[in-house]
Amino acid sequence: MINLTGTYECKADAKGRLMISSAYKKQLAPVLQEGFVVKRAVFQPCLELYPMQEWNAMMNKINKLNRFVKKNNDFIRRFTAGVKVVEMDASGRLLIPKDLCAFASIQKNVVLSSAINIIEIWDKDNYEKAIDDATTDFAALAEEVMGNTDVDELS
Repeated sequence: MINLTGTYECKADAKGRLMISSAYKKQLAPVLQEGFVVKRAVFQPCLELYPMQEWNAMMNKINKLNRFVKKNNDFIRRFTAGVKVVEMDASGRLLIPKDLCAFASIQKNVVLSSAINIIEIWDKDNYEKAIDDATTDFAALAEEVMGNTDVDELS
């Protein structure tokens, strides 16, 4: 499992290419050659960039779902909708497909934000709004998620 750290701004060109920061390139060096999967986020209007080994681990979990249960089948279809394999070019850029740029409203100013083992790709204005919206109840959320007294639950 890879643990990514950092939030970086970059620009998208007219074709939807993003220049990945050198800090991310260093962190991703062990997995760069395997490529990536980019998909729509489930809860936010952004994209998720999975290193291929992380995507394969996620697919292994999802593949254990019983596809003869309708909600499982519906989930799989929605989770994988619009998924694309992408690779970094020789200049260190990723080409984000137009349909995914449209989903995330990505035009020019972009924020790449680590989310443990994946990178979220945001339109800068949407990212700032999501961070501002979450600020008011982050303390309550942090207490609810991380404030339990049973440390073993997080292991």
